Amino acid sequence: LQNLVNEAALLAARRDAPSVAMLDVERAKDKVLLGAERKSMIMSDDDKRTTAWHEAGHALVAVLNPHSDPVHKVTIIPRGMALGLTQTLPAEDRYNLTRDQMLSMIRHAMGGRAAEEIVFGQLSTGASNDLKQATELARRMVCKYGMSDAIGPVSFGDDDADVFLGRDFVSRKDYSEKKSEQIDDEVSKMLHGLYDAAKQCLLDNRATLDRIAEALLERETLDTRDLDLLVKGLPLPPMPAPEAVPEPVRAESRRVRADRKSDLPGDRVPDPEPLPCVEWAQVAEPLFVLGRVTLLGVLYTT
Repeated sequence: LQNLVNEAALLAARRDAPSVAMLDVERAKDKVLLGAERKSMIMSDDDKRTTAWHEAGHALVAVLNPHSDPVHKVTIIPRGMALGLTQTLPAEDRYNLTRDQMLSMIRHAMGGRAAEEIVFGQLSTGASNDLKQATELARRMVCKYGMSDAIGPVSFGDDDADVFLGRDFVSRKDYSEKKSEQIDDEVSKMLHGLYDAAKQCLLDNRATLDRIAEALLERETLDTRDLDLLVKGLPLPPMPAPEAVPEPVRAESRRVRADRKSDLPGDRVPDPEPLPCVEWAQVAEPLFVLGRVTLLGVLYTT
């Protein structure tokens, strides 16, 4: 929380604001969680279109699924190693996940790849991180949580492996090869079924998919209210005016304030007390973030 507030204060100071606004907190949250925006990155029109429909597929599948978390933001502005991302946030604190919620997360992950196949008739490497998340989640459902009807309420795998030697290297396999094949078949069946469901959802709402993608190409970022209007077929409100550049006179006022004498001993303001370094991954609420990735790396997920 200290890192978040500190980053928000820096963003407010850069736009010469008298106080920290909610806009600064929102931008600070995105920067800390997802990485800094790379607006200077040059993307071709084909890449922008692919990214727009990819993220529109994620967003539409999540909006139309009653078990999915609300979509907080959709953007095609590159952040970190991602070319775009769809962010969902739970409406309230949650400490457990149901089977329907986990299935909706996998279906959500498949929405981007399904949109690319429907619109462009081909697939790209941008769905690699989505497939990785979906496969890991499906395997945990089958092997750890007992959420497979075919396998049943059984837990497979050993969580006591030594992390310093590598889990895959020292983990013990406590089930047979036949059972391993059944697990692989069940995971594959689950992934293919949810991919087909996501694809059918987008086919049934193709006009809405195109509206969301076109809006992303025009505005680059959409929030929950924008998505609700697009799904209902209503026009979006006018885009806000760009932020005004601070006038040079503000810099002179800073120098005047700096020249004033302080009442403190030595006429010097004391240095601020250093704040302890807090790893954001230790304090942040778990999020389910999906992002298009390049071949150089992937966006982190929790």
